[in-house]
Amino acid sequence: MKVSSEFSKHAVDYGCYNVIQNRVVEKLLSFVQAKPKNILDLGCGSGAVLKKIEWKLHHFVGVDFALGMLELHPKGKYIECIYGNFNDAMLFKHLQTYSFDYIISASALQWADDLECVFQHILALNAPVALTIFTAGTFKILNETAKLKPILHSRKRVEALWKQYFPDAKFEVITYKLEFESVRDMFRYIKKSGISGSRRVLSYKDMKKLMHAYPVNYLEFEVAFIAH
Repeated sequence: MKVSSEFSKHAVDYGCYNVIQNRVVEKLLSFVQAKPKNILDLGCGSGAVLKKIEWKLHHFVGVDFALGMLELHPKGKYIECIYGNFNDAMLFKHLQTYSFDYIISASALQWADDLECVFQHILALNAPVALTIFTAGTFKILNETAKLKPILHSRKRVEALWKQYFPDAKFEVITYKLEFESVRDMFRYIKKSGISGSRRVLSYKDMKKLMHAYPVNYLEFEVAFIAH
């Protein structure tokens, strides 16, 4: 297991609300050396993974449960978008009818209802994987300052599942830090980026109080990478 850290300056252009997700995709694809031709992307969103693949593909299947995202996903004769939820066993039963030589999931599996069950389904597809999962160290200072319990799986839990289901894959944890010009910009990023899972547990009054009490000008993102 390798643990490393990176720092990003999120200066004036705070409109790029997927800045961390894009960096995660770039890092994830750096593990994919074989240039696979038939790829499954679980939680494909608007196509961040496909847009960064530079080699020729035969068949790309993107799965997402947000129709709005699928509408934004690139289209093409070799691209198939499936409306589905990776929490649904029937989706994986359907995916068993395909033949994939690589399975990718970037910044999505942390929202699995039962991560172990999803890992079991992915393993049954019998293909190498490149997966990223945001873990409980994400927003660590924010959660501690606001006295909130993390909603994501711990790094220890994700590591245990890696050892159980994908022991031949590499495991690496990277902590990204994203700096902001102001605390207000930081909270705007949390709201717009989607990484909080639409969590709303603070009142307006408590949020204002937190903005004044927040001790640093950055957010942390702890990301586990599992990849062959």
